[in-house]
Amino acid sequence: MAFMSGFTPYFIAVFCVLIVCFWIQLQREKKTKELKGESDSTSKAKPWVDQDLQDDTEIPSPNQGDDEEDDPGSELDLPHVPYAPPRYAVDSMLERSRDFYTLLNQRRSVRFISPEPVPREVIDNVIRTAGTAPSGAHTEPWTFVVVSDPDTKHAIRTIVEEEEEVNYRQRMGNKWVKDLAKIRTTWVKEYLDVAPYLLLIFKQTYGIGTGGKRKTHYYNEISVSISCGMLLAALQNVGLVTVTSTPLNCGPRLRVILQRPTNEKLLMLLPIGYPSDEATVPDLKRKPLDDIMVHI
Repeated sequence: MAFMSGFTPYFIAVFCVLIVCFWIQLQREKKTKELKGESDSTSKAKPWVDQDLQDDTEIPSPNQGDDEEDDPGSELDLPHVPYAPPRYAVDSMLERSRDFYTLLNQRRSVRFISPEPVPREVIDNVIRTAGTAPSGAHTEPWTFVVVSDPDTKHAIRTIVEEEEEVNYRQRMGNKWVKDLAKIRTTWVKEYLDVAPYLLLIFKQTYGIGTGGKRKTHYYNEISVSISCGMLLAALQNVGLVTVTSTPLNCGPRLRVILQRPTNEKLLMLLPIGYPSDEATVPDLKRKPLDDIMVHI
């Protein structure tokens, strides 16, 4: 007994250490579950991937025809007309291609926009140009919402900045935020108040016929994206600037204040105007032709 009693303090110490280790392990597991729960809750409430940016193109199944309305413009006997665009001499082609490249190579994303008024007809013509883009089965699945009302612009800015702050602080991650540091952009978007026009471009995930039936819009996101590219070229052509933005998780709220139907999903938001006198842009370089083209 004396021998065993000599080891009693040792056994008690070991037992206490085991209890402490067990308690620490339980606390770690509890913390891990809490963090996972917070992550799941955050991802459900505010997904990192904006649902409005997902392509919701619907391919009809064989038994879906009754739910869709026939498009009068899709008859097999749709008339075809002669097409004879201008044909340029080789020297003229080269000159035009160089001039057009020079023009578009001057395009930059500009965050310093002047409040100076821009003729409304210019904006109308730019959007007309964007509307000439090709689209799947000629469905033209785009809606261009032009906003010049100051109160509506400010309401848009409020929504965008609220969500963008969450993006920068939580959703985007350190690497993305670090990569943007050289551009000196933050969640503060003063140009949304200042620019004479805001252009919000919506993709129509499906059309709605006169009878209320759905009309499939094939490749709607790709079609609208092509249209956006042509719109940027048209803006550059008339000497206006913009910065392309895809406001993450803002689509549903912006759709409400702009009174757009649920089949329209926000794809892009563009502030449009002249560059301000203090405008600056990062001194970025574009990839040379050999880095972006493969000739086989």
